[in-house]
Order: sequence, then structure tokens, then C-alpha cells
Amino acid sequence: MSTSELANLGVPDVETLAQLANQFFSALPGQAPDLNSVGAGLPPGLSHLGSPQAPHPFAVANVVGSQPSRGVNTGIPPTTSVPNATLSELPGGVPASVPVGQLPYLTGAAPNEGVQHPSPAVTPTPTVPTSFSGDVPLTPAANPAGNTHGLQPALTLNPLDWGLPSDAELADLLALRSPARGPSTEHALAAPGPSFYFLDHVPLGQPGLLTPGLPHQAEVAKPQGFKPPFDVNLIRQDFPILRERVNGRPLIWLDNAATTQKPQCVIDRVSYFYEHENSNIHRAAHELAARATDAYEGARETTRAFLNACSVNEIVFVRGTTEAINLVAKSWGRANLREGDEIMVSHLEHHANIVPWQQLCAFTGAKLRVIPVDDDGQILLDEYAKLLGPRTKLVSFTQVSNALGTITPAKQMVAMAHSAGAKVLVDGAQSVSHMRSDVVDLDCDWFVFSGHKIFGPTGIGALYGKEALLNETPPWQGGGNMIKDVTFEHTEYHAAPGRFEAGTGNIADAAGMGAALAYVMQLGIDNIGAYEHQLLVYATRLLKDVPGLRLIGTATSKASVMSFTLQGFKTEEVGAALNKEGIAVRSGHHCAQPILRRFGLEATVRPSLAFYNTCAEVDTLVATLHKLSGSQRRVY
Repeated sequence: MSTSELANLGVPDVETLAQLANQFFSALPGQAPDLNSVGAGLPPGLSHLGSPQAPHPFAVANVVGSQPSRGVNTGIPPTTSVPNATLSELPGGVPASVPVGQLPYLTGAAPNEGVQHPSPAVTPTPTVPTSFSGDVPLTPAANPAGNTHGLQPALTLNPLDWGLPSDAELADLLALRSPARGPSTEHALAAPGPSFYFLDHVPLGQPGLLTPGLPHQAEVAKPQGFKPPFDVNLIRQDFPILRERVNGRPLIWLDNAATTQKPQCVIDRVSYFYEHENSNIHRAAHELAARATDAYEGARETTRAFLNACSVNEIVFVRGTTEAINLVAKSWGRANLREGDEIMVSHLEHHANIVPWQQLCAFTGAKLRVIPVDDDGQILLDEYAKLLGPRTKLVSFTQVSNALGTITPAKQMVAMAHSAGAKVLVDGAQSVSHMRSDVVDLDCDWFVFSGHKIFGPTGIGALYGKEALLNETPPWQGGGNMIKDVTFEHTEYHAAPGRFEAGTGNIADAAGMGAALAYVMQLGIDNIGAYEHQLLVYATRLLKDVPGLRLIGTATSKASVMSFTLQGFKTEEVGAALNKEGIAVRSGHHCAQPILRRFGLEATVRPSLAFYNTCAEVDTLVATLHKLSGSQRRVY
């Protein structure tokens, strides 16, 4: 039958049908298709489709401006109103008024790129199938010219790969959505929270979109106490900076060993302090002083719990790891070390755990001894045992190397030092964000870390010290807050921690660090460590296949640091090339020159991972390095 004959019967032509289909499928739930643009060309019998229609009886109206869910106790009173963050446009040209939970990733954007954390009432969309997420290693044959994103093209477009219903399931779904459904179905669809027709009936056993829709056998069969896997895409929504673009590309933050990004709850906590609590702490007889004191001391208790310390009196707030080490060196060290005594550090140390002890040796006449490492960057425990002796007064070492990622046998090293009568300081700057920090289990005398290494603000950190040891140690700095009584003839100092917190502290950022530690504790540091370990294994395997790439630091036990060099390129050239793709890494000596020189190097490129990084980001890193290596450029 010809097109003219179909038109005479009131049937639209193919072009009009295509326009209708486009308008229909671009409409969102609770929103009628805008058919005005095609209504004029419809046959008389279908012209009514161009007029506004009532929404589908089972469609859910758009939720606009939902409150971001922080998911942790930030210390902000529950009655406080935190302004909603808004985005002018989501990836793929989707209006910001569309709730995040209503959109599967069909826009071509990276998962959760530019996405705001949904409210508890809106179901987030965790991930896309692995065949579309970049989790499949890139092969040369699947890498057309110009593709630097490291994504393996899918071989098929099977809807089941997306977690979409099969034909039979779709028929069942449509039957359930029919107005003729029975009372039992009414009850099944009355679950709290919004329900979206294209998300509800998803087989939970399939990769892809996982939503709390209709009951499914896979869900019923789950054992009691089952916990969902670590959902990196949901967690990424807590970090607003991950929506940034660099050189037109999504930011890929792989410089976590230098500093970590901050979740919204930390940003909100610091802002709330300045908006509602700003005051100096202690002693003042007014409301804001009480609020500020509660915020500051509450953060101290959170830090105590995070480290499993016995008392808040063992937690001293400092500017960071560097200040904490200097505090111990210039207070306890000067009071207790003499000429001929020995201080021991490992070959892995950051400059902040070398220079203060060198200065102490110059002041007291003590000697600095170095624990060697093997060719993989691992502590040589036999050599360490030989170095320990009656002259050893202090051992100070890192729990995780910032340059190599090596995890040291900290508990064993502490016990060995104590058996020789030495005190022990453990540098936890690089370990706190990756693994459990239990100072009672470690039995260390001091433990130090920085807030900005564990998703908190800069300029704040903590020194843990055994309470009796802290109270035996003379103060480092003098001034306000650390005194009980002052005359011109004599000053009486507070006990710890006050004796080490002279002057006005960094009150707001202490509260922010407390919020960061609470956030990590709620996620579970063991969950974080397990996820990061798998990501590190994945990344290491792919990096080994890059021609000319040499990994530096191949210890059996590693945290997520991957230092490398690339033959034919300076480290800064590699860093610049990665930056063009939006990838942030560190290139240089990482304030750890002795350990790099142990491997005959002055600098490396150092990608470092956190729990908000993904396999897709690793793929982009590796694909860029393959492209760079394949250019065969040489340094002259």
C-alpha cells in the first residue's frame, strides 16, 4: 500500500512516526511528550496527540531540589537547614530538575560524572555493565585511532547486559502496571519511595542497574546478614570535586598520596562551624564558646575512637604529620637523648621523618641509623634486628611508604624495638586512609597522621601518645591554653593534651577532620581496604603491559601507590600528558629522595588510588600511557 493510501486511512507516514517515537521516548516519567512540533503534520484522526496530556496514572512526578544525603553524622544538629546544591545541567544535556535516581547511564557520560548525591528517598543508579564501564582491558585491536579513554567496545548490545528485563519479564511488568492489576499487586507496588517504570523490574543477579523494585528470587535467596558490595559510584556522589572537568575531560584524581578529596559532609561541617559556632574554646561564659568547645572536643573523641586509643587525653591536635614528628623530636627527644644514643629510621621514609631526627642528632650528639630495604622495597627484618641494641633509644618508621606503597610489618617492628628498650613512633600519614589504625594493637608509643590524607581539611592532624609518656614530656611551645598558672617566677602546665596545644587551635578544621573520620568509619575501613586492594591489583596488571614502563616498589604487601618511570620520557612530561586527559598524578621525588635513590632514580610518576577511584579511570590512565609509549618520542 502506498504512502498516500496510508495517509487517506489516517495512518501517519514513516517520518511522522519517527518524530512521534523520538518525542515519546525523550519524555520523562510524569511528563507528557511534547508533540506540538509534530502535531500539525498528523492525520486528522491523530491530531489530538499534539495537545497536552495528563500524566500516566502510574508515572512519578519529578522530584526537584532533593536534599543531598550525607549518610554520616557530621556533627551538625539535625534541625539545621543546609542549602541544596544545584547543577545547571547534568551530563548528556539532561536538565538539572531531573532526579538523579530516575536516570540510567544512557547519556554516554562517565558514571556519576556531575551527579549530585540523591536523597534517601531516591534510588541511586550504581553502575553500568562492565562491558561498557571500561573494566575490560583495552586491546590494540579494539582501540581505534583517537580513542584514549581505555574503553573496550561491547561486542553485543544484549539488553540483559544492562540489567534490562527480558521479553517475558517485560510482558509481566506491563501486566503488573495495567490498571486492572489486583489488590496483591497494589500492595507490592506501594513500597515507600519513588517507583520508576524503567528501573523497578531489574533482575538483581544481572550486572547493571540495581534498584529496590519488585521482589526478585535472587534477593529472597540472599543469606541473612548479607551486605551489598562496595558501591564506588554511589560513594563518588559524595565528592563534589569529582564533577570537575580538566582540559574538557572529567577529572580523574590519582594524586591521593599527596592529598585526598573531601566529601560534602566535611565541607558542610567546616562551613557550619563558621556559620553557627565560631568562637574560641574553653572558659568563655557564652553560648558560642560552648558550641565551639563541643565541636573541638567532639572531634577529639572521634579521633580517639578512630585510633582505638584508651583516652582522649592521648590525642593532641597538630597541623599535621610533620608538626607531630617535630613535636616529639623537639620535646621528648631533646629531654631524653644524649650523645652516643641512636635513632633508627627506615630507608622508606618521607623527609618529614628524616629531617627532624637529623636536627635532633645535631643538637644532642645522637646518631641516625637506617633500616635497609630489598629490591622490592620491603624492610629487611634480619638487618633491622642486627641494628637494634642498647644504644637504640628511638625507632621512627612509616606504616606505608608514600613513594612505593610498601606496607611495613609495623606490629612486629614495634615489638622488636620495645624488646631493645626503645620507644617507637609510627608515621601513619599514608596508612590511615587504607587500613585499620589500632594504636593499642600496635602498642606504639606515638602515632601521627594528617587530616588531609584521610578526606579531611588541610592544616589539621593528630598526635597520639601514651598518656603517661605525654605527661612526662615537657611542652614544646608556650602560650595560652596550655597553662594552669603563670607568675613571673614560675609556670604550671596542664596535663596532656592541653600542655601541647598552645595558642588558639584550628578549631573549625578539627571539626572537619572529625567529620571525615566519622565518614570513613561509617563506610568501614576494612571495606575500603578490600576495594582498594582489588583496584590496585587490576591497575598493576594493566600497567605491566605498557611498553617501557618500569614499576618502582613491588612489595608483596602494598597500599594503593604505583610509582613508575616510562622509558624515553621525563616524569614531568608524563605528568603533563596525563593532565591533558584530566588525570592528576604526582611526578617528582615525592619528598622521599633517599628511597628513590636506592633504586637509582631522582623522580617517578606516582598515581595513587583512593576508594572513590574506578576501573574505568584506571583504563583511561593505562590507555593514555599506551598512546604515549607508542609515540616513540625520545628525550634528547
